[in-house]
Parts: sequence; C-alpha cells; structure tokens
Amino acid sequence: MTGPVRRGRRGRGGPLVVRYLLLLVVLALTVGPFLWQLSTSLKGPGEDLYRFPPSLVPQHPTLANYAAVGRVIPVWDFALNSVKVAVANVLTNCAGAALAGYALARLRFRGRRCAVVVFVMAMLVPVESIMIAQFLTMRQLELNDTLLGVVLPGCIGAMNVLLMRNAFAALPYEVEEAAYVDGAHAWQRFVRIALPSVKGTLAVVAIFAFMGAWDDFLWPLIVLSDQSKFTLTVGLNYLHGTFANDQRLVAAGSVIAVLPLIVLFACLQRYFFRGVGEGAVKG
Repeated sequence: MTGPVRRGRRGRGGPLVVRYLLLLVVLALTVGPFLWQLSTSLKGPGEDLYRFPPSLVPQHPTLANYAAVGRVIPVWDFALNSVKVAVANVLTNCAGAALAGYALARLRFRGRRCAVVVFVMAMLVPVESIMIAQFLTMRQLELNDTLLGVVLPGCIGAMNVLLMRNAFAALPYEVEEAAYVDGAHAWQRFVRIALPSVKGTLAVVAIFAFMGAWDDFLWPLIVLSDQSKFTLTVGLNYLHGTFANDQRLVAAGSVIAVLPLIVLFACLQRYFFRGVGEGAVKG
C-alpha cells in the first residue's frame, strides 16, 4: 500500500506545479499593471521609466508626484464629486434592489414571472445603445450637467435586483411564516427578518454599485460640461494632455482613482465572499 500511495502523491506534484504557474500568470496579468503604475508614481524625475530590464522598486521614492497632480488639476474636487455620485449610487442600489428583490422573491402578485424576465432582458441590452435616449431624457428633465443626472440612470441595476431576488429566495419560508402568524406584515418581515439575513449580498451590491459609479467614464463625459462638476475619471482623462510629457503624474492620478476601490473591497471582502454564495443563481 505504501508504494502506490507514494506514487500517487508524486503524480499529483506535476498538476500542482502547473496550477501555481497558471496562478502566477493570472496574478501578473491582473496585479502587474497596478504595481507598475504604483512604482511609476513613486519614481523621481531623475529615474528612467523606460529602462530595460524594468525596475519595479524606485531608487529614490517620492510622493511629490501626488502633490503635483493636485497642483495641475483640482483632483480633490473631482474626487469629491466621484464620492458623491458613488455614495448615492450605493444607497439607491442597495435600497431599490433589496425592495425589488424581496417583492420578486416573496410577494405573490400578477406578472411576477414577467417582471423577472424583464430584468433579465434588461441585462442583455448594451448601455451604449440606450445612451442617447438617456441623454434626451435628462435634458427633458433639465438634469443634464448635474450630478443627479449622472446618478439617475444607474440608480438601480438589473443585476443587483436579481442578486437580491436570489438571496431572498434562498431563505427558508418557515421563518417568515412564523412571523406572519405572529402578526408581522410584509414590511416588518422584510426589515426585521429577511434583510438582516442577506447582509452579504447587500455588500456585493454595494461593491458593484460603488465600482460601477466610480469607474464610469462615458456617461459622465456625455452629461457633464461644467468642469467644476467633473468626476475623477472624466477630470483625469479630460486634462490628460497636461500630463502627456510626464507619465509619473499620469500614474499618480491613476493610483488616486484606484485607491478608494481597494479600501472599499478590503473593508467588505468578508461580506463579499459570503454574499456571492447567498446570491448564487439556482436552477
């Protein structure tokens, strides 16, 4: 018995090495660009950015590039606008998706199945194909060139509604039935029983909503024309010509834009992985 067991362990060594090699390749492709930008943003003016072989460790690290970005453009004003848009997007998506998801999963009403199909079909429509209609709508409502006009089209995402619907559908009916017998109406069952049980999925929705609003470039570029209301992505790219001769400032601006996403995910990662299981699509 010892011989086959040992040969079996040796036989698993090859696939294990291949897995780790593939993991390293994926890690290099996903994390590598960010590390390169971070390294470039910390390099001083005397360091060659295009040396070969490239060096990820700055010889003379400095934070002067980050201060220079703030002097060239009002980056912190742009960041504040992005925070306003992202926070509003998170609040509206969490509230709206939770209410809609609970209604689709728990309440009985005519046309419920059709409503689910509509949300699924909404996910299949490219955003670019309806952007002109969205802009005309914002103009009719006199919301163009406002942060509210940036938030409104994405205030409730179809994907988020379906995630919440699946999370609520996975909860056992017996718990809510007991509350119903005790006299709890639908709102009380939603707030006191169902919602606390899907906090992980709410974290997933919050992360998706924040990332979508923070990284969005095309829609804010279309709807905003006043520079004082630019979001961070629009501001950095709109003034990219200012940075054209200094890639260190471009890298510093990119790190400033990515840092809030890293902090948010680091704070909510425990709930995120729990929520992926809660909101899994079931057959």
